[in-house]
Amino acid sequence: MLRIVMFILGLVSATASTALGQEWARKMFETTNHDFGLVARGAKTEFRFKLTNLYVEDVHISGVRSSCGCTTPTVGIELLKTYEEGYVLATFNTRTNLGQKSATLTVTFDKPFPAEVQLQVSGFIRSDVELEPGGIQFGTLDAGAPTEKLLKITARTGREWQITEIRSTSEFVEAEAVETGRQVGQVTYDMKVRLLPGAPTGYLKERLTVVANDSKSSEIPIEVEGRVLSALTVSPASLFVGTVRPGSTHRKRVVVQARQKFCITGIDCDQDGFEFEVPEGSATVHKIPVVCRAGDKPGKIACKIRIQTDLGGATTAELPVHLVIVEPESVDDSAGE
Repeated sequence: MLRIVMFILGLVSATASTALGQEWARKMFETTNHDFGLVARGAKTEFRFKLTNLYVEDVHISGVRSSCGCTTPTVGIELLKTYEEGYVLATFNTRTNLGQKSATLTVTFDKPFPAEVQLQVSGFIRSDVELEPGGIQFGTLDAGAPTEKLLKITARTGREWQITEIRSTSEFVEAEAVETGRQVGQVTYDMKVRLLPGAPTGYLKERLTVVANDSKSSEIPIEVEGRVLSALTVSPASLFVGTVRPGSTHRKRVVVQARQKFCITGIDCDQDGFEFEVPEGSATVHKIPVVCRAGDKPGKIACKIRIQTDLGGATTAELPVHLVIVEPESVDDSAGE
């Protein structure tokens, strides 16, 4: 009897220990649940579960699996260093599934410690409204270049279905829908989507909402994606100096480039301890040596390096910088005895 009691106590203890052991991994995620809501058949429906490495140690995602074929998960970045951000992409398979669907995505970590985090997704895929293609992909384009894409909407609702409004989350994305066919139980629209000049540079992810006179659900979300190239790009996009000792010196290199020749007119940082060599002359690519001298106090440092150029409008690039200053490890004098 005593052995049985001890076994049960051990099992409870191990279960509690395992639950606590997962918490470090769960804390990295912004959220662990997402509801896609009501979406059209064929719609490109994705959600990024964002996570940030909050720790000094590297974090490695060894895999991810789904409990349901309605959702396909993929890992954006497998290895995350301190303060690096990553994501697990959940793709709702709206062409091969219909109706109410849900899935559990299990993310597995093997570094710095074994752990699993479960992410929950759900949504309802309509059978009576279909998109072709599933969303708007502008692709990669230069800043200021206008572009237009076409999307077809087919509604088989068995009633006088009509689009009444299109709303956009961005002032730089606009759309108009033109009815192209109507017969008993079915209506089709061609929707033109335009990206206007002035759209901000970087990754573009917006949403259009098609509003219809539909009592079942009057709103249909449509994802809009693209990448607007800046006149100036900096590599790496963020600079992690590392986990360093107080007073230590570290050297890095930053590459700045543009499609046309330009000069760098100045470099500064909002944190003491950084020195730069400003390249001379005009070129499409400039390599900038960066010297970082860590301060005397331990702690996390986050700052920005600003790079000024003579490109139109005196274009300036900002580079986020991170480092962690730690005390030297104590030396065990008896280790060699």
